[in-house]
Amino acid sequence: MIRTLADLPADPAGKRALVRVDYNVPLEADRVADATRVEATLPTLRWLLRHDARPVLLSHLGRPAGRPNPAFSLAPVAPVLAGLLGVEVDFAAPCDGAAALRASRGLAAGRVLLLENTRFLPGEAANDGALAGRLARLGDFFVNDAFGTLHRAHASTTGVPARLRPAAAGLLVERELAALDALRDPPRPFVVAFGGAKIGDKIDLMRGFLERADGILVGGAMANTFLRAQGVETGASLVEEAALELARSILAASPDRIRLPVDVTVTERPADPGGSVADVGVEAIGPGMAALDIGPASRARYAEEIRGCASLFWNGPMGRFEDPRFAAGTFAIAEAAAEITAAGAFSVVGGGDSAAAVRRAGLMDRVSHICTGGGAALEYLASGRLPGLDALAGA
Repeated sequence: MIRTLADLPADPAGKRALVRVDYNVPLEADRVADATRVEATLPTLRWLLRHDARPVLLSHLGRPAGRPNPAFSLAPVAPVLAGLLGVEVDFAAPCDGAAALRASRGLAAGRVLLLENTRFLPGEAANDGALAGRLARLGDFFVNDAFGTLHRAHASTTGVPARLRPAAAGLLVERELAALDALRDPPRPFVVAFGGAKIGDKIDLMRGFLERADGILVGGAMANTFLRAQGVETGASLVEEAALELARSILAASPDRIRLPVDVTVTERPADPGGSVADVGVEAIGPGMAALDIGPASRARYAEEIRGCASLFWNGPMGRFEDPRFAAGTFAIAEAAAEITAAGAFSVVGGGDSAAAVRRAGLMDRVSHICTGGGAALEYLASGRLPGLDALAGA
């Protein structure tokens, strides 16, 4: 059983809450470009402050390869968090040093302490026991509110809760798990939309959904691989060659549930933002053409199927949506998801690029739930387990 904040065995007042958050935010010129992940942790931090606990925050940012790199410092996050939370936020570095320990022990009531990037230390990704022990000294109890990191067995996600008890899931993690658990026996009809580039990243989940979903809509470069597996010529389109046999096996297992594009948006100059594009049937993809979005007929078919469903799970864009020329397919899915949600359906967007697309379309508050971690969501839906959750079990 996983303990939640409400299940903490003692009054947290005056105690240091060591909180693993996910502040892996985009930075531009040393400024936070998107604070969505910071905002997602506010309910947990407010709960702790309301109960007079003293939050000490651990997070990673980027991939600094186990050594300090100013480009990945969490220092710019501190003022953003302070502004959102309305309290003073102190900052200390490194996260496992004497200064951090002193700052945690001296943290005044009503303030928050944010520590430097955990991935500045080589022991983080290696789940080093000595590092986990040093981090555990920073708190009196542990809270994991970093859903997007729960699939990583790192020192700050699995090593610390093995040494610091009690340990509980934060409110963000609670919300994420509740939304994903609802997809295990969802209202029917249940439609799944998969996009992105790689089948291999989603194969276990796709196979699981073959039995539960009433329809699986495939877009993005993933669709190119499925089309090639059916013998369709895909020209210069991105195809996952190593996954062709995998695609054939999925199609053979449930040909009536897999929906593939009937047309695509193509260009012969993918890198040229001014290059011309065309909509063609999949049978008309020429040798030099790269398919970078689903076409208008496919968009209409996919949107119609979504509008007829009672629950939807969507992970991965339908095309290269960052380029306006190839964004229509992804935005069509986002808009259909918002429509059914307004009509009472249950919709979950599985993080990553699909979440970014919903944000870009201005529809974030018009779907039921947006996961803050795509990889963690996929792994949890596929297996029902995550290393970070296992570390909290029985805490």
